Amino acid sequence: MNMKNRFHSDNRPAIETARRIYHAWDEALGRKDLEASLALYAEDCTLESPLVRHLLGAASGVVRGKADLRAFVEEVFRTQPPQRKRDRHGFFTDGTRLIWEYPRVTADGEQFDLVEVMELEDGLIQHHRVYWGWFGLKHLQEGGHRDK
Repeated sequence: MNMKNRFHSDNRPAIETARRIYHAWDEALGRKDLEASLALYAEDCTLESPLVRHLLGAASGVVRGKADLRAFVEEVFRTQPPQRKRDRHGFFTDGTRLIWEYPRVTADGEQFDLVEVMELEDGLIQHHRVYWGWFGLKHLQEGGHRDK
């Protein structure tokens, strides 16, 4: 598909799907609702993050498939520190890629500085990448996000 057609107004349903995922993902994260979180992902999804290596002791920072994603998200919810807040200010999408930032500085202090990138297919998250900033990585390097 050429770029000119990607942003045509006929893409409105895909953009609304991205908007739905943006809000549903945040709500599930806030409630630590494992089933609601997993319902947003395709069966053969991937998730990439430094947190995969950190929490699972894996050689790779990639989780493949919903079964492995379940184990990872359970561990994330179980060990989530207070610095993992959810202050964000909108998103960018073309209907197939959804991107937003959690800035380090918030009105209530500092939070993990992250950028979330999701590739969407058939109304679900197919590929999810989480890019960490210096504040979040410092926390991991110092042994954070472990058992409480």
